[in-house]
Amino acid sequence: MRPTGGAAEREVEVYSVPLNVRFRGVDHREGVLVHGMAGVGEFSPFWDYGVEESASWLAAALEAADVGFPEPVRSSVPVNCTVPAVAAPRAAEIVSGPHGCRTAKVKVAEPGQRLEDDVARVAAVRAALGPEGKVRLDANGGWSVAEAVTALRELDAFDLEYAEQPVASVEDLAQLRRRVDIPIAADESIRRAEDPLRVKWLGAADIAVLKVQPLGGVRACLRLAEQLEMPVVVSSAVETSVGIAAGVALAAALPALPYACGLATTSMLTTDVVTHPLVPVDGEICVRAVAVERCHVDAVRADADTSRRWRERFAACEGVLQNRLR
Repeated sequence: MRPTGGAAEREVEVYSVPLNVRFRGVDHREGVLVHGMAGVGEFSPFWDYGVEESASWLAAALEAADVGFPEPVRSSVPVNCTVPAVAAPRAAEIVSGPHGCRTAKVKVAEPGQRLEDDVARVAAVRAALGPEGKVRLDANGGWSVAEAVTALRELDAFDLEYAEQPVASVEDLAQLRRRVDIPIAADESIRRAEDPLRVKWLGAADIAVLKVQPLGGVRACLRLAEQLEMPVVVSSAVETSVGIAAGVALAAALPALPYACGLATTSMLTTDVVTHPLVPVDGEICVRAVAVERCHVDAVRADADTSRRWRERFAACEGVLQNRLR
């Protein structure tokens, strides 16, 4: 897709939304709303991403704004709730919330915590969900292979659906997968890899976790899913409902969707840029367009310095996309 018009030429709006919980070291989720003929896209790479990597996030925003999304094959998408590395009582409260999700993704391997903390948290989630609910883990690559083997064997007492990115490298994922019976899902080993197909070639995962912005858009994700030849879970990058809409569009367009998706994250924001945010009802998010409302954008509009930095970042990433087309 050819970029059309820079930040100075097209309508863009920089937002800064306070978070309910600190995430990746920040208290606000920042980004750019990109308006186009087909709708609105979101460009919100975290600041630890360089320009080259962030350019894929811009490609996804431009696809949403200028091209739109593929036709869906389903009208709603099942989603999981996400349980941060909190104490067991709080974990149970999150799972029992009004979202109606019957699948919970539980964060584990938090720096400074022990395996005993993970066991208590997962036990509380399992008790809150009951035997029919599904529990999956996300370690964000926080364990070594030996630590992962020990932890997963103990945590599998709670009937785990799968473990997401338990170790950091693709090679370690492949080694771990041969040593445990729990299905392994790859996230960072796909979206931050020079060659996302190495997960497939090395037999490193059973499930692929795909995020629309980091991978360059809905259509790019659909092509990658076809190449990976494994079940897909669509997850978010903690975006506003504009970014979540792209994730829902991907999940809605996949030929098969055997797992709940990680798209119920707008609750991490104190507010949104749309009147009717994409939130789960009875554990599912409806496939629908979202409309940005001026009053909501005005309420979270970034200050002048933040806006300048994001517009400069937008321009730099657009330059990368234009160079890729040459």
